[in-house]
Amino acid sequence: MLKALWAIIQRELMRLIRQRGRLLSAMVRPLIWLLVIGSGFGTMMSQYGTDDYQQFLVPGLLCMVLLFGAMLSSLSLVYDKESGVMRMLIIAPFPHYWIILARTISATIAGLFQTILLIVILFALGFLRLPIDIPLFLLGLVVTSIVCASAGTLIAVFSKTLENFAVIMNFVIFPVFFLSGALYPLKNLPTFLKIVTLINPFSYGVDLLKHALLLDMPKSFSAEFSIFQDLLCMVSFCIVALIIACLRFSQATVMENLANLLSTPKHE
Repeated sequence: MLKALWAIIQRELMRLIRQRGRLLSAMVRPLIWLLVIGSGFGTMMSQYGTDDYQQFLVPGLLCMVLLFGAMLSSLSLVYDKESGVMRMLIIAPFPHYWIILARTISATIAGLFQTILLIVILFALGFLRLPIDIPLFLLGLVVTSIVCASAGTLIAVFSKTLENFAVIMNFVIFPVFFLSGALYPLKNLPTFLKIVTLINPFSYGVDLLKHALLLDMPKSFSAEFSIFQDLLCMVSFCIVALIIACLRFSQATVMENLANLLSTPKHE
């Protein structure tokens, strides 16, 4: 069973490595935010107590790569359903939930791989600077990537087509990112938006990386939740999301097999 799990993960990672354009775009997107938008907004943010807005952006941009990388990796689940590959996995001699777990793990690793590339670039450009709480930083990257992968898997199991997944993902991914504290502190948001940020699991991933990276930032630009609260909310979301995804995937598989059985012509 573990060999089957590794085979699924290895297949997804090989697909990622072959898509060099995808890796390039994953690096360009956050760098545009950092170098272009960060420079522009930095001049305005200086009046609020910080002259290094670009440094404040780093945790959010790392989470951005995790979010987009893990979400797009979950797209392969929908592609396999459309192409027929999923039928071969379904009839394999292991529980269906192993497929969901394997896809989630592969999406997690894909998000982390892309983020590591960005970390190297940020260090080279001087935007990722010491001091850093390295154990907390690594923990934040892993847990946030699992959150993003779980969200992508949850969307994928409810999507019947690639177009359907793309629409839902775009509807989810931008509000999740913009209302996470990645671009600005959450303290002064209107009450309604603040409530949304509190139920957004991605907010706690951004906040956890702020604990690890923004050690010398002004208090108004530092982390806003406790480390325990960040981990509790993210782990709870992952458990609930994966349970729902596994149940939905098993239910959809049974219904699809039943539909195929009923549509098979009977031979006299």
